[in-house]
Amino acid sequence: MEKGKSPRGSDVMGLLGLARRAGAVALGVDATRQSLNSGRVRLVLLAADASHKQLDKVRGLALRGGIPVRWVSDRALMGRAVGAGPLSVVGVTAGTFAEQLLRGLPEDPPPRVGGDGPPDEREELEGNAGR
Repeated sequence: MEKGKSPRGSDVMGLLGLARRAGAVALGVDATRQSLNSGRVRLVLLAADASHKQLDKVRGLALRGGIPVRWVSDRALMGRAVGAGPLSVVGVTAGTFAEQLLRGLPEDPPPRVGGDGPPDEREELEGNAGR
């Protein structure tokens, strides 16, 4: 991939697999939280279909630490990319991989299946349901 060029979807997942083989990822909520606390994570990847409770544990730590967060469509895709089962969270620990993944993944979560949107949007809609 050329320097400065944004990777496409399949390239992004291939890049994530390469990061795994290079030992540059923390897999899952607990490992990513530990790596965030030790200052090793450069980018946090979240699966849009994961439990909000799981995501909030990691997202809050990342945002407080100034670590960027990007989204992957689902847990199965993220797990396949790194040769594992479904994963809610992956922490990328190498800056070079993080930079390339930042360019190729969305900053905002994709809509959830069923169209219920991100958690805060859903709460707002539910709060207005009786009005």
